[in-house]
Amino acid sequence: MDYKFILYEKKEKMARITLNVPPSNWLTIEMMREINDAIGDVKNDPYIQMLVFDHAGEKAFCDGVSVADHTEDKVNEMIEVFHRIFRSLSELDIATVALVNGRALGGGCELMAFCDIVIASEKSRIGQPEIAVGVFPPVAAAYFPKIIGLQKTYELLLTGKIISAKDAEAIGLVTTVLPAENFREEAEKYLSEYLNKSRAVAVWTKRAIKAGLNMDFLNALKVSELYYLSGLMATQDAKEGIAAFLEKRKPIWKNI
Repeated sequence: MDYKFILYEKKEKMARITLNVPPSNWLTIEMMREINDAIGDVKNDPYIQMLVFDHAGEKAFCDGVSVADHTEDKVNEMIEVFHRIFRSLSELDIATVALVNGRALGGGCELMAFCDIVIASEKSRIGQPEIAVGVFPPVAAAYFPKIIGLQKTYELLLTGKIISAKDAEAIGLVTTVLPAENFREEAEKYLSEYLNKSRAVAVWTKRAIKAGLNMDFLNALKVSELYYLSGLMATQDAKEGIAAFLEKRKPIWKNI
């Protein structure tokens, strides 16, 4: 399908959604509808192992949700379509990635941070400045305490301060920081370490991690055991991986 505000492509194991309205890549209601449609396609594709969010232009991954869509006549629709992105992403069993080579602010920061893997260039600037225009970021309020703790969440959301990629990495908002020069080439090398593994094993691994997030350790361990014995060990790739190790050879993944 051809989109107006995003680029969407699938190549081998990777799907890529590129925010394509530079320089700011504002998330409008129309763009977010396209993003949701593309995520739906990814969810239904049994061969895709990774969903990457990328951006056109060198200034911003995304400067946030369009301020024009925050007005009283649009805010309900904006919240519904924006938050549907996160509800859909939370249901994905494959790895999600954000490539950030510029600003990631407001809703752009929320989208970035909700991904499983965040690769940012050293020039990137990251933050939630919503309080300066009289609102707060609901996704960040709900999610950031789980990944960066209460104190840093309060600091970012109550001050609206913008931080460097290195500072974001230090508090857990970013996975790794790469040089801005040859950023995407280096990011592809980094991601190859994920993509050369079995899709089936990666899916069961992510399922186990997600299932235990809001449980105490013993209950999380019980669910993890169940997923391991009843899910993972029923895959052909688990058997192949163990056999390859014992036979001292490289595994040949069938991704099932």
